Amino acid sequence: MGRAAVGGDVLPDSSSVTSCFVSSGATPAHTTVHADIVYATVGGTQLALDLYVPTGVDHPPLIVWVHGGRWMLGDRSEVPIVFVEQGIATASVDFRQSDEARFPAMVHDIKAAIRFLRAKASAYGYTADRVAIGGTSSGAHLAALVGTTNGHMVLEGTVGDHRIQSSDVHAILSYYGASNLTTILAQSTPDGLDVRVPSLEALLGALPDQAHELAQLASPVTHVNWSAPPLLLLHGDQDPQMPVDQSYELEAAYKSRGLDVHFDVLHGAAHGGESDFFPEERNARAIAFLRRTLVQ
Repeated sequence: MGRAAVGGDVLPDSSSVTSCFVSSGATPAHTTVHADIVYATVGGTQLALDLYVPTGVDHPPLIVWVHGGRWMLGDRSEVPIVFVEQGIATASVDFRQSDEARFPAMVHDIKAAIRFLRAKASAYGYTADRVAIGGTSSGAHLAALVGTTNGHMVLEGTVGDHRIQSSDVHAILSYYGASNLTTILAQSTPDGLDVRVPSLEALLGALPDQAHELAQLASPVTHVNWSAPPLLLLHGDQDPQMPVDQSYELEAAYKSRGLDVHFDVLHGAAHGGESDFFPEERNARAIAFLRRTLVQ
């Protein structure tokens, strides 16, 4: 495998990027795995993360990964190994889902996980001065929301034991996520509505038009300002679940403020799929984005 010097460290070359997700019992190569790390306890429920640290890389940068699943399904095992295999430590977090607690509980949890990870950086050997966040589908929505609300007191929450630490994010990687919960239903296909309507009711406690202020609070486009971190969007233009217009809206909010954004529109792609969203070329683009925004 080729290697390239980046920011003083020697990292693997992006040209050999592989793509797959961690499955039960699978471990990415050249990686130390710290599993089942409890980062907070809420109401007697332990919230945990899995941390993947590349071996042979001195103080690697960190990305926090948020799994998808309609805000109610999935778990932290749904994490791509491409980042850690390319020298970027990866923390995949669990959080309270909508069948356990409504929004903004999951945002409070993810921000608590980031604070925990900053507090533990020296113990696990990664660098957390600058942190990226990424995810797929509903996880991409949460990643974008966490990333665009640095310092937002309502969304910061009080979860966890490391509140002196910052939960700020410095780069966002969004794979086919939502960005505006006040417009998503009007943009959805009939099949998409079958999924989105019950999912949003569970997330917000009502449909967006019945909980407009809460839906706005839960929409990344609402929070984009001059300090929003760099953003890389990937979305299929035939997505029946998360309309591609959601990513166009977030891109437009960034562009209107002259912010750092790139939108990779996947023509003909639907909702997810490794062959569409995680082939070598797109993985290399994502890695290059993370290196550019995290490695100073």
